[in-house]
Amino acid sequence: MFSAEERDSIRDRLLANAEADETIVGAALTGSHAIGVGDRWSDTDIVLAVRGDLTAALNRWTSWLYDELDAQHHWDLQVGTSTIRVFLLPGWLEIDMTFAPETEFGPRGPQWRTIFGQPQPLEPFTGPDCNTLVGLVWHHALHAGICIRRRRWWQAEHWISAIRDHAITLACLRLGRPTAYAKGAHLLPDELTAPLETTLVRSLAEPELHRALSATITVVTAELERTDPALAARLRPMLAELLAEVGERLSPEKGIREG
Repeated sequence: MFSAEERDSIRDRLLANAEADETIVGAALTGSHAIGVGDRWSDTDIVLAVRGDLTAALNRWTSWLYDELDAQHHWDLQVGTSTIRVFLLPGWLEIDMTFAPETEFGPRGPQWRTIFGQPQPLEPFTGPDCNTLVGLVWHHALHAGICIRRRRWWQAEHWISAIRDHAITLACLRLGRPTAYAKGAHLLPDELTAPLETTLVRSLAEPELHRALSATITVVTAELERTDPALAARLRPMLAELLAEVGERLSPEKGIREG
């Protein structure tokens, strides 16, 4: 795996190349390194302000990373008018390069450090919406139950795991922790994270999927009670009804499917 020295050297090369590129009128670091909390495994996040044709800059920089830095693969994430191009370099070094029109060059959150150029005042990115997360929870619970009854075990596991992800996001949102990609999960108190272990699907057997779904609903309902008790009171009996219907063909004594 890459060393911190290799990562920092490549970051310096990227910034030097930006300084030499006449179409790049601004550069900034984002992510953990922008605020001095990066560690041995942190990747590199750079935003470039592009004057003129964004596509031409993307193509030129992509060729440079393949030719000069031996990039192995890349993929894109579109954010408004900007393109985040994510590169994989040897040694599993990830480079996230955001190519933004110069009018869209500026911080949208606290993790930003300008290297050169003039940042623009931009609206911050909005966080996840609690109401939408709750909607996804009951949606996923419904479809997990349907998949169990249809005997689609892998799809059921997918929905159950997704509910757990949203439970983590809801807790992080309530406590003011980072919400994206479970970045705040390790900051949650043990009394919230310990019950999450019961939600892990240990096998694709039907009784186990039903157990994991039940445990996941219990955890997420407890979180809803902390954020919106009235909504939790409305959803709790419906979720209990869903679990009862899913498990109606399971033998309560043996935990196996009846014929």
